[in-house]
Amino acid sequence: MSLYWKKQNASFQIYSLILTWSGLVILISMYFTIPLTTTFITEYDITETEAVWVGSSFSMSYAICCFLYGPLSDRFGRKIFLIIGICILTVVTFIGGFVKSYEILLFIRVLQAMAAAAFVPISLVYTAEVFPSEKRLSAIGMISSGFLIASVVAQVFAITIETHFGWRGNFFFLSFLYLITTFLVFLYLPKEKNDTKQENILKKYLKMKNLLLNPILVGSFIISLMLLFSLIGMYTILGKLLSAEPYNFTDNQILYVRGIGILGTFTSFFASKIAKKVGFHRAFRTSFIIAAVSLFLIGLGGNPMFVIFLSFIFVASISFIVPTNITVINANAETQRGSAVLFNAFILFIGASLGPLLATKLMNIGSTFMTFTVFSVILLIGFFCTLITKKD
Repeated sequence: MSLYWKKQNASFQIYSLILTWSGLVILISMYFTIPLTTTFITEYDITETEAVWVGSSFSMSYAICCFLYGPLSDRFGRKIFLIIGICILTVVTFIGGFVKSYEILLFIRVLQAMAAAAFVPISLVYTAEVFPSEKRLSAIGMISSGFLIASVVAQVFAITIETHFGWRGNFFFLSFLYLITTFLVFLYLPKEKNDTKQENILKKYLKMKNLLLNPILVGSFIISLMLLFSLIGMYTILGKLLSAEPYNFTDNQILYVRGIGILGTFTSFFASKIAKKVGFHRAFRTSFIIAAVSLFLIGLGGNPMFVIFLSFIFVASISFIVPTNITVINANAETQRGSAVLFNAFILFIGASLGPLLATKLMNIGSTFMTFTVFSVILLIGFFCTLITKKD
């Protein structure tokens, strides 16, 4: 019997690793354009705002598809969505490396988002159906941590590939990674058991309104809107801040700064242990305060090492909040957990698309200090939302 349980545990560990890897590499597609803004401006002779849309068009399309795909996957199955999504993403990403028109590049980015959304958020619902209850939350935390780590890894990945192979190399390398991932998903992930496929799809969409009648979930959704909004916004501003006076960082030095952020994301893996030790809601609220204060202090400037340290603290705080907030949603969504997780993904990536747009707009009309201050105040609103979500 013990041998059987060991084999079972090993299988679920493999599933977790495959899903974490898949989510990480797929979401690199969303974030790798952040440090390439200047490259797109030069390549396509476009404005900075238009260059930012190369990333935001992906985020917005992804968010919309997260909202649409949930009930469809209920009807047709999770694993088939995972496989179709990763297959389409592989092909579209490879084609993206040959695009020579800005408008077509935007179209490719929308197609990439539509394919990615058929995998990443649905993988969380798939996990809830395949994993036993005692392993479910830790697996979801691990997978969602991979999503977050991708936001920083993607930027280091993009600059490294551009330096050695040109910016188009990002599309070719990613398509190769997606091809490998396709085989892993197809060969090793089991088919889920789903007894609700015959329910009317329209009814499933209509039921999602119930999520907005729960004040705790509404608070969590507002928090989700702020997370990637502030994270991607921060990285959009940080590169400009460090490359200008008085810092004058080179591209390689900025790359190292982004790399340090990867270390900050690992707090997401220890979120459960930290919350148990400190207290769930206390840790939740404190993380928001730390993140908001860090952004404000970065805006004040000063010693470059202090700015880099603060960016690390900020990323670590946001990385703690993401899985913690998903835990709140899972605990309060009751029978609509799948819809709640997908709706949360929709909100999360709407924030990811709006963050860099607002950051660029504020930088154009004001100062770096003003931009960081605005983002800091927005995070303080998140702190007050944590008071709504407090429920044992």
